[in-house]
Amino acid sequence: MADRLTARLSDWVRANAAPLEGIPADFDPLLDRIGDARIVMLGEASHGTAEFYAFRAQLTRRLISEKGFDMVAIEGDWPDAARVNRFVTGENAHERPEDALSALEGFKRFPTWMWRNTVVLDFVDWLRNHNARHPERMTHFYGLDVYSLHASIAEVLRYLERVDPPAAAKARERYACFEPFQDTQAYALRAHYLAETCEDEVVATLIDLQRRRGDYETRSSPAALLDAELNALAALNAERYYRQMVYGGAVTWNLRDHHMMDVLNRLLKHTGPDSKAVLWEHNSHIGDFRATYEGKSGHVNVGQLAREQFGDQAFAVGFGAHHGTVTAAARWDGPHAFMRVPPARDHSYEAIFHEAGLDRFHLDLGPPLMERGGDWLFGTREERAIGVVYDPARERWGNYVPSKLANRYDAYMFFDETFAVEPLDPIEPPGLETYPEGL
Repeated sequence: MADRLTARLSDWVRANAAPLEGIPADFDPLLDRIGDARIVMLGEASHGTAEFYAFRAQLTRRLISEKGFDMVAIEGDWPDAARVNRFVTGENAHERPEDALSALEGFKRFPTWMWRNTVVLDFVDWLRNHNARHPERMTHFYGLDVYSLHASIAEVLRYLERVDPPAAAKARERYACFEPFQDTQAYALRAHYLAETCEDEVVATLIDLQRRRGDYETRSSPAALLDAELNALAALNAERYYRQMVYGGAVTWNLRDHHMMDVLNRLLKHTGPDSKAVLWEHNSHIGDFRATYEGKSGHVNVGQLAREQFGDQAFAVGFGAHHGTVTAAARWDGPHAFMRVPPARDHSYEAIFHEAGLDRFHLDLGPPLMERGGDWLFGTREERAIGVVYDPARERWGNYVPSKLANRYDAYMFFDETFAVEPLDPIEPPGLETYPEGL
């Protein structure tokens, strides 16, 4: 039974939330609030919850169809997303995947289910058909992340072999610096303990590409040149990321989110002043860190950087749930499995929302929230965050971020019960079912 404070706050939620009833009009109030925003950031409290993916995709379809958004930018690597982009736009027809399933084949790095799942498959197929019907305003699919060191190097070399073989030979010589290391962890340890790095090599390759841009524009399409430059940038920042990851903490986190914001800005410049972007990332990236304890420890994220740069033109929607199931792994690079998500902690935002008794709803966190009695949403409470590595039994020690919800997001979508996203690859049999024994 809820305590008096939780009961009072849940009564407020019940009176102010907009239920999501599974009809097109569900998103009308949210679209009105988004207005003319140029950057819409759609989050998720886990990388393995079907409802988060499905509602994010539904809202994105309307943003594209009704508000002219022409870019979907995801928390995924540039080369993998570029394969999808070729499919949905028809660019580079000789390299275009045959169908949505093959378009997603690039996402081979752990966690594969994050983008190789049935919801993303359906969305990619929809986007291809939408672009075919509206060729005058294509919507592109891009990756913002920084992990693709070797894949991005391969793409840079492939581009240079086509447009400038001598430059390709020089770049190959520079990138050979990485060859002694079978994985990025080995490189990180060498850079940390021996102070021997490949930084100068990746910087020089990117600078050469940029210096020759005018020449390369006459030898290739603008899209191909953009692809090469952003792969060179990914290689540069991936080298820096892996070199710094031994230290952990804010340094690597900040490098990664600054990279994602840098890529986004380059894409907006490339596509022109009228371009609009939808971002699909975890709440940890799109929810303003200044409203969490991470912001007090020196961390920054995309949500904060976007608000600082775009002001009211940036709009963030957080997603959360009370209980259900999730697709996750017990360890990094481990097999994925369906896991049970236990009920949220008492007094957390999710616990209060659960007590409202609504299956799913949208909550407007914009003004006049204070006048409506929503001042408690500016106070600090725990908000759940599940990563790709998850152990339900250890929720008592982790998986919650002290947050000021109304400072972190402009709107919030809540689902009382959620279900695991369905991967396209075979899933491991459930073997990590630690709830309720782990309580």
